Amino acid sequence: MITNSQIISPPWESEDLVNRPVTTEVKSLAAEFFARVCSDRYSFGTRLPSERRLAIEFDVSRNTVRQALDLLEDYEIVSRRPGSGTFVSFRRANNEARESGRSVTDGFLGLDEIADLTGPLDLNVVRTILEPEIVRLAVINMSARDIARLREILERLESISTDAADFAHWDELFHLELAKGTHNPLLIAIYTLINHVRRQAHWATTKEKILSPNRIREYQKMHRSIFDAVESRDIENAVEYMNLQVSTLQEDLVRGS
Repeated sequence: MITNSQIISPPWESEDLVNRPVTTEVKSLAAEFFARVCSDRYSFGTRLPSERRLAIEFDVSRNTVRQALDLLEDYEIVSRRPGSGTFVSFRRANNEARESGRSVTDGFLGLDEIADLTGPLDLNVVRTILEPEIVRLAVINMSARDIARLREILERLESISTDAADFAHWDELFHLELAKGTHNPLLIAIYTLINHVRRQAHWATTKEKILSPNRIREYQKMHRSIFDAVESRDIENAVEYMNLQVSTLQEDLVRGS
């Protein structure tokens, strides 16, 4: 069982009554699930193991697991998606901000708090919006020196065969270089924030799940196609290849959840 003095108490413990009648065993199991969420063992956006697997792990009935998940869903800690499974919807930083009266829209959250609030799928939605426009502007605005730097980064990226963390590092630099190539200070600042989010601890597991050696090779081919289109000033293909890359990443993130 997880024992961490910094893990916050389950929300139902601060109320006189829970929203549904449950046994002590159910509340105890739900508290264990909640502790795993708070410790990032089950991070935001993660798909939980099946009810059958959880029942085996905790040596309880599937009905007990189901009731514990029902309790978590009542407090918006998890959400059920028919046909897909149960996913973590609780964000610790968001909860702390709400309790302190702050929110993202207030503009008072720091970079680390924003990074903690942002799950892999959230980030990829932002990338899906920004990346095609970034590469379009890069094709138009990159100088020969900019493209030469991008080529150097690509060659380093293409030299990696199995190291997921190393690949992720050079992937960050590749896309940041495209952002720099737009010569738009605000886009560059936004992309710097995107890379800051990608470096947070809860991304490590996601990288390992997604970036197998075979997947690294596939992404390397996509990077090469993007670079070739940028170098030849082919806006249409550059945007098309970028859309392909971010949509492929989105699919990988869903499968890896």
